[in-house]
Amino acid sequence: MQLMKAAFRDQYCYPDEISIKSLEIPLIYPDEILIRVRSTTVNRTDCANLTAKPFIMRFVLGLFRPKKPILGTDFAGEIVSIGSALIQFLSQYDIKISATCTSKNVELIKSLGAEVVYDYTKEDFTKSDCKYDYIFDTVGKSTYGSFKSILKNNGVYISLEVGPYSQNLFLSMMASIIKKKVIFPVPYSKHLTIPFIIKSLQDGSFKPLIDRDYPLEQISKAYEFMMSGQKSGNVTISI
Repeated sequence: MQLMKAAFRDQYCYPDEISIKSLEIPLIYPDEILIRVRSTTVNRTDCANLTAKPFIMRFVLGLFRPKKPILGTDFAGEIVSIGSALIQFLSQYDIKISATCTSKNVELIKSLGAEVVYDYTKEDFTKSDCKYDYIFDTVGKSTYGSFKSILKNNGVYISLEVGPYSQNLFLSMMASIIKKKVIFPVPYSKHLTIPFIIKSLQDGSFKPLIDRDYPLEQISKAYEFMMSGQKSGNVTISI
């Protein structure tokens, strides 16, 4: 019997409750393929899958306990950190990009294509006189209300989180009747995104950032770091 290692939990929990188990390699049907994973990431979706927060995730994952106890949503081949990737993709167009980060990452974020970078540990960019066409919260720590005053008329606020009491979902439904809109991002088809990413990698306009790499046995620490909101690139797991 062939075994594989997997990060496992049989109930919604916090990172320190993740265990590493040796499980039987699954059998496949004739129309399926079996992939040996060499590397993976811990991302925002993984954190939501682990904790079932926000609560709305339970309607997808399982109301009382997860339907799939093995953790992980991707593997080597499509590893993209949203914040740093977004800046690089947008810098290919004739637009002005502003970004926020910690002191140690200011020069890094500038090198990716941001013209203006705010160190959020020292200044609050919402107090500036600038108005923005789009604000994209790639960490999910803000709210529409906190940024509404610096949006231009017909400006758009986007967040990767549903917000307190799932407000971003409801606000996005009101986009047709409010000037300063909320859009809840829905991923494009992989048939569109993967060719675009591959092209950007090949022409050098996109270079994925690796913030930290952990062995599978330390995946709990990877989740803890990811949930701290301090990452500036991908958090990877070597298997």
